[in-house]
Amino acid sequence: MIKQICLSWSDGREEGAIQVEVVYSARRTLGLEVKADGSVLARVPRRMPDQAVKEFVEERREWIVEKWFLMQDRRRAEEERGPRDYEGDPALERWYREQARKRIAWRTAYFARRMGVTYGRISIRAAKTRWGSCSAEGNLNFHWKLILMPPEILDYVVVHELAHRKEMNHSDRFWAEVERVLPDYRQRRAWLKEHGREA
Repeated sequence: MIKQICLSWSDGREEGAIQVEVVYSARRTLGLEVKADGSVLARVPRRMPDQAVKEFVEERREWIVEKWFLMQDRRRAEEERGPRDYEGDPALERWYREQARKRIAWRTAYFARRMGVTYGRISIRAAKTRWGSCSAEGNLNFHWKLILMPPEILDYVVVHELAHRKEMNHSDRFWAEVERVLPDYRQRRAWLKEHGREA
């Protein structure tokens, strides 16, 4: 099994190479991920032949390079922007968390009535990879940094999690429920993917 694939790139002025780490698992499909730190992962089924893995990565060279440069640009922008106002100021972060708790509780109650669902406990946390989650018992978790985002983005995450009270998956029925409440949810979702890490 190959462990890495080297993709070379050139923009006409300079050249470079991107290392793609190959991760094997029991999955049935192939996937690619360009992480925030610039690392690139190709996730493939365990028994996939080396040549098929190489072809899969090579066919997506343009997408990989584009995403890799995007992540590099984001990292540079974050470095140039410097620390956020709450970093190094525990009192300010606590204030933000309290504001998040109040607004999320209000918006959750509002949308739950509109959607005809109930929910359990609401927790405000600082998860590393999720903006929100919904447990099988109906308990909801939200990231406090949602308070730093436009109100329509916070609403999208609230509706997303409440929709799980009807569909505990991301099926077509789930997205139809989200769209019923927020017809423009795709734009909100795209904004969160694009700008969420800036909070």
